[in-house]
Amino acid sequence: MVLTKWNFWIVVAAGVAYGLLLRLLAFSNKIAFPQVMSGAFIFGVPVVMGFISIYGLERHSRQSVLAWIFAPWVTVSVMLLGTMVAAWEGSICVVMFAPIGWICGTVGGVLGGLVARLQSRRIQNTTLSLVVLLPFLLNPFAQKLLLDYRVRTVATSIDIHAPAEVVWHNIERVPSIHANELPAAWSRRIGFPAPDEATLSFEGTGAVRHATFAGGVAFTETVDTWEPNHRLAFSIRANTDRIPATTLDEHVRIGGPYFDVLHGDYEIEALPNGITRLHLSSRHRVSTDFNWYAQLWTDAVMRDIQNSILFVIKNRCERH
Repeated sequence: MVLTKWNFWIVVAAGVAYGLLLRLLAFSNKIAFPQVMSGAFIFGVPVVMGFISIYGLERHSRQSVLAWIFAPWVTVSVMLLGTMVAAWEGSICVVMFAPIGWICGTVGGVLGGLVARLQSRRIQNTTLSLVVLLPFLLNPFAQKLLLDYRVRTVATSIDIHAPAEVVWHNIERVPSIHANELPAAWSRRIGFPAPDEATLSFEGTGAVRHATFAGGVAFTETVDTWEPNHRLAFSIRANTDRIPATTLDEHVRIGGPYFDVLHGDYEIEALPNGITRLHLSSRHRVSTDFNWYAQLWTDAVMRDIQNSILFVIKNRCERH
């Protein structure tokens, strides 16, 4: 049978329909339906989508290995576009899901190609049934055995041509940051809010900083280390009740079930020739059953945000 463009888009549509259906079912609170922020959904659904697409293509005509590898990317990408059009997902979640979705789609595509070339229709049908049920079969196992609570530390630093006193003055309080002060940052391009300002109730241990970001994201920071011209550290609590639902997807909301920022720490290090090295580290919590993948993104986002803050502080200090 000759493969036509219509045949191609029909099998792609079948894979997309499966993905969108599982995304719709994810709104249910029943454990039988894999939630979006579960390994069963993140990994299992794109595997099935890739399998359906390539299995269908192979049934029409023999495909190349390259088609097995890359055609599922079309299926996964169209599904992600559909979730954005339906306002089920924002750009942040789509960008984070896409790389692992494409990889898992390829895994499913290769499996689908191999199964389609088997001579036994019985084996084909049995394998197809098992693969379609894969997210449901994985879900109880992943939720019970793989769910993890992990605290990550991200450390960044920058060298500043200014004395420690000037640097300290620019970190204890951070006046409103204008857009033209910020460097280009990929985290903001995909939807994370830009830093705004940080106020301070008084000088000393126990003081409260109110740190705000664009879009109404706010944090209460309680100072637990106050060493003028040397170190400023604070515990962080996200003001979740003040963060608008439209600012961040529920899956990446700070202070939510999957991600939270816990602690921040500035440390000032004096170097020769009038240079001061400012260290900024943070601790954040990741709680998923696929932390090995989620933490790659949370670490990268926190590092990008911290580098933006350090960039602003450096320029302000050097203009002093």
